Amino acid sequence: MIVRETISSFHMTAQHDHALMSEEIARYFSEDLFLSNDYRDEAYIAIREHDRAWICLDQTPIWNDQKHVPYSFMDYPLSPKLVMYTKGIDEVERIDQYASLLCSIHFSSFVDIRDSRQQECIQFIEHERNRQERLNKQLNYPNKEAVNRHFQLLQLADALSLYICLNEPGATKSDEYPWFVDGFNPSINGEKFVAEWKNQSEIKIKPYPFTNEFFITYQTKYVSKSLREKKGIDFAYHHTNFTNCMIKFVR
Repeated sequence: MIVRETISSFHMTAQHDHALMSEEIARYFSEDLFLSNDYRDEAYIAIREHDRAWICLDQTPIWNDQKHVPYSFMDYPLSPKLVMYTKGIDEVERIDQYASLLCSIHFSSFVDIRDSRQQECIQFIEHERNRQERLNKQLNYPNKEAVNRHFQLLQLADALSLYICLNEPGATKSDEYPWFVDGFNPSINGEKFVAEWKNQSEIKIKPYPFTNEFFITYQTKYVSKSLREKKGIDFAYHHTNFTNCMIKFVR
């Protein structure tokens, strides 16, 4: 779950809905960013399905008693998260092997997991490296430069979608979520992308990575704090209607 707190509510966006928005964004990337047409459709699948691990987890939001907010993808308990990461990548592999390769590389890149000395993190990284070796062999070793570029585009689409979900619409640069103030990682072709809210419904980004200006839509929930206090976070979430939001990317 992606969670942004307001005075009266929790802005809660399910991870898979965020992933669907990521794919919608990626569909507008300039063709030259992909290097070639090879595996482009599979890259779109990876971007759309990269958070399949959260579909089950987000069905039952849980409360963080220590922080007094719903658990988000950032602080969700590690053990169940790692189990579901593996399950999610397994599910993507049943859809498409190349997409699964990209998702495996993506989750293996998370610094808090990759650099951890906890045994379960070490086992997760080892399992995914073995998966990557197996998939590369089964795919007859696709071009490494193309694989890395598709991974970068997955990361960029993911970050742009998170930028929308984690920021108050129209936020000034100084009030943005800290991850994004200095731009997105990774850079592509030596250029780092920096986004900024033009107003409450428009985002401009430099350099502009898209073919044209476009609208994207996504669904989220504004879960009342008072309802959460009375009924609990799971009840409050499931008894809150979705709000459909529209954002435009502009030059």
